Amino acid sequence: MKTYQDILFSQEAGVAKVTLNRPSVLNALSPNLIAELADVARKVSLDESIKVFVVTGAGRAWSAGVDLKALNESIEGGHFSNFEVMEMGAAFILTLQAMPQVTIAQVNGYCYTGATELMLAFDLVYAADEAQIGDTHTKWGIAPKWGMTQRLQQKVGLMKAMELSFTAQPVSGKEADRIGLVNKSVPLAELESTVNQVVEKIKGNSAQTIAAMKNMYYFGAQHGLHRGLEYEWQADFKITDREEFLRNFEKNK
Repeated sequence: MKTYQDILFSQEAGVAKVTLNRPSVLNALSPNLIAELADVARKVSLDESIKVFVVTGAGRAWSAGVDLKALNESIEGGHFSNFEVMEMGAAFILTLQAMPQVTIAQVNGYCYTGATELMLAFDLVYAADEAQIGDTHTKWGIAPKWGMTQRLQQKVGLMKAMELSFTAQPVSGKEADRIGLVNKSVPLAELESTVNQVVEKIKGNSAQTIAAMKNMYYFGAQHGLHRGLEYEWQADFKITDREEFLRNFEKNK
């Protein structure tokens, strides 16, 4: 894996971990950071030795959202266009949801707007009680492009989603837990160990079955109950690690 400028990458015992590493600007999503996220996610998705992909942030934030200053500078310098940046973010999200690995957002602090859109695309989200999570598109006069209006209402319901977007007011990690925006919130000091515990539970299960079920969950979320039930009934996934798990079950009875 290559060395990146705006993210830190590590891999150990079946787990890939990315840390957004622009703490001086609250890990704001510069065009380069988004490009690096898309690149690393694509590479992780092709690595069968990795079972779980975790993304967290350095310092006080997971990410404060799209870095508008860096975006403008990049456009003026001819490095990226606004369309290219939107495309890269969308590609990252598509990779997250298509990859066979379980993806986990470890939200350690501020998480706003474009970053919240990215967070919503992870399979699982664990947040610090102290985190602040919100959608401020209406505050800045910018329409979302990475799925906010669709995924947020799937998580918390239509009226709550509209309230969060229309008021542009963030919620704490605790409140995010209460309304179903995250899987669980814990004190910041316990966040990493909580995620590690979840990761260990996941690693003990059939990676191929998890990948198949992830595929079916997202199909149903995107196409509705009737088509989802048909898809699940008709799906024929190749799961070659089943016999190993059945043998272990017999041994442990």
